[in-house]
Amino acid sequence: MLPAQHKLTSPTQFRRTMKGSRRAGTRTVVVHARDNAGTDKEAEIAATGPRFGLIVSKAVGNAVVRHRTSRRLRHVCMTFIPKLPSSVDVVIRALPASATASSEQLEKDLAKALRKQWDI
Repeated sequence: MLPAQHKLTSPTQFRRTMKGSRRAGTRTVVVHARDNAGTDKEAEIAATGPRFGLIVSKAVGNAVVRHRTSRRLRHVCMTFIPKLPSSVDVVIRALPASATASSEQLEKDLAKALRKQWDI
């Protein structure tokens, strides 16, 4: 389970991250990442560490498949918490191929997308 301090919760946070971010895609996910260093909320964000948000639409599959995909992605996000700067917000949009991908493949694809933006 992803701790509450590492979650994007409001639509405003999702919108801000997706609008002012760099985007990188792979076969299973599209990653939008934004570094909030230097903004007004820098102290608050730095205290909580990187935050993640997931978008898993009906294109991925039925409810069972979407929830399974979300659980896998949340678990994968846990491995990236110590690797990312504390001021980063990340939105992960699952593509239909993520429904059949293993957790290892999701982690590999997420690492590849994040590597394009940060050296992790």
